[in-house]
Amino acid sequence: MFHSIEKQLSHAFRAHIQARYGIDLPIAVEQPRQSDFGEMAVAAAFQLAKQLRQAPRKIAAELAAEIGPIEGVAGMEVAGNGYINIRLDRGAYAFGLLRGDAQAPIARDDKIIVEHTNINPNKAAHIGHLRNAALGDTFVRMLRARGQRVEVQNYIDNTGVQVADVAVGFHHLENKNAADVKALIADASVRFDYYCWDLYARISGYYKDHPESLRWRAAALHAIEAGEGDLAELAHAVADAVVEAHLATMLRLGVEYDVLPRESEILHLRFWASAFELLKERKAIYLESAGKNAGCWVMPGLSEEGKVIVRSDGTVTYVGKDIAYQLWKFGLLGKDFFYRPFKTYQDGRVLWITTDDPAAEPGRFGHGSRVYNVIDARQSYLQDVVVAGLRGLGYDEQADQSIHFSYEMVALTPRSCADLGIPLSEEDKKRSIVEVSGRKGLGVKADDLMDTLIAKAREEVDSRHPEASAGERGRIAAQIAIGALRYFLLKFTRNSVIAFDLQEALSFEGETGPYVQYAAVRARNILRKLEERGERSPDFAAELGREALARQLQAEDFWQVLLAASKADSAVDRAVTAGEPAHVAKYAFQVAQAFNNFYHQYPVIHEENREKKVFLLWMTDFFRAQLERTAAILGIEIPDYM
Repeated sequence: MFHSIEKQLSHAFRAHIQARYGIDLPIAVEQPRQSDFGEMAVAAAFQLAKQLRQAPRKIAAELAAEIGPIEGVAGMEVAGNGYINIRLDRGAYAFGLLRGDAQAPIARDDKIIVEHTNINPNKAAHIGHLRNAALGDTFVRMLRARGQRVEVQNYIDNTGVQVADVAVGFHHLENKNAADVKALIADASVRFDYYCWDLYARISGYYKDHPESLRWRAAALHAIEAGEGDLAELAHAVADAVVEAHLATMLRLGVEYDVLPRESEILHLRFWASAFELLKERKAIYLESAGKNAGCWVMPGLSEEGKVIVRSDGTVTYVGKDIAYQLWKFGLLGKDFFYRPFKTYQDGRVLWITTDDPAAEPGRFGHGSRVYNVIDARQSYLQDVVVAGLRGLGYDEQADQSIHFSYEMVALTPRSCADLGIPLSEEDKKRSIVEVSGRKGLGVKADDLMDTLIAKAREEVDSRHPEASAGERGRIAAQIAIGALRYFLLKFTRNSVIAFDLQEALSFEGETGPYVQYAAVRARNILRKLEERGERSPDFAAELGREALARQLQAEDFWQVLLAASKADSAVDRAVTAGEPAHVAKYAFQVAQAFNNFYHQYPVIHEENREKKVFLLWMTDFFRAQLERTAAILGIEIPDYM
């Protein structure tokens, strides 16, 4: 509702300014610095002053007098040197909320592609991958809340260096062939992605101590890219099994996908070959004849020496394949994958995976108008190379719509290391954050973190609700733990380094997921207690007319908390524009705070005045609905109790 009026005001002022002054001026509707100045403000007069060579206050007075009536607006007044403060009709506003008059998002035909998670399928997922997935998944939910059509991709780099290294570890350190590895995968007593975690650390250490063994990696990469031989079969089995494990891990976090494009098909279907010819034809790359990059195909302009796209041994770099993939996302490659169903989610949606089998399903994905790549900030340069590749090919429009949705790393507090059983040196114990490294085997596996959070939450649930069944307590604990984890990963802006603290995340007080969940549970409990007292929930629309709502909302505190709870659409819109899911997390916390203050100040069920009681119950139900909706956008479930 609030967002709908914002859009009406913006449109009305823009149209009037165009007609009155012949100037097309996009209008931003702001929030006044103080609540007693009104609910909204327009500063257009300051923007017009220079062009019209008139005082802003004079222009503001003209606009306020001439703009005409706008539904939901009670009045406008000029303030300061030229602000137009806008006051809403409180009764009409609340009545619109009660009737559900808020404008539904307009469904859009253009498709946005969001690629996120994309974990190398060589070992178990870690805490940093959880931040990627939580950010990407929440951004998808935000876009869909605005009516946007979104395709969620999770790129599987199943032919890269990391998979090759694990294959080398199995082949050279453990003397296992493809059949041995497949038997290990089938062994229910072995957690295969954890096994690979340890093996990856071992082979990384072996390379360091025996640098001559790096030739094993080169041989493995050639075998995997060719797709031939036992080593390639072994690597394929490793990647597929680890992908299955990653999907199960992410499903615990509430993260789902539409399609899994695989690097192997980019190679086998000659995506890269087509992109390579295109890059050469349009002179976006050149063959270096001298220096350390002699024999390499290089993209110029990104550094003094350029960026190597194809190595002198003929193997393509990661970024080369990524250019081909980005071209496919925009429908610019002239090629497509084939697809087969990979799994079916609980709601019946099918997750598809790419294949090179022509007998499989034909193309149905890609062709996006905008692409967001959710990738670690440390990959910024490589993302710049991808965009430069598009520009070098003449695709400037698509380059402008290629967005690196970057984020900083996740570390741990020493306290969390202790909670998770990670041994620290005396020096690390004194640090404010402890960095982790999968290559060194020092890190927090995503599932271990979730298991620990659930166990901690279960202790609290068990102490509070011993009468509930064990299964029910386990479900509630999982909802609290995952809500705590997602909120902690989302509440910081993307460019902030996170020091994850397990105890802070699980706290029921402060800016946490459980605090937001608890506010929604409290709202539900008020309505449930009403029924336990033998009272029926009122028919709000029948008992609360516009006049009754206006009477109740004369109380400024009621009006301010209602406003706070009704700005969800506006908060999501601003968060999408800024590319910051943290803004939605902050909004959820603010609404939870507002409700908790309301809860403590007003004994809703015991109110004796009928009109006021019905109004308070409606406010409680409205808070509940807004908290549940905002939490859902954050991927947080509301438990039945806490």
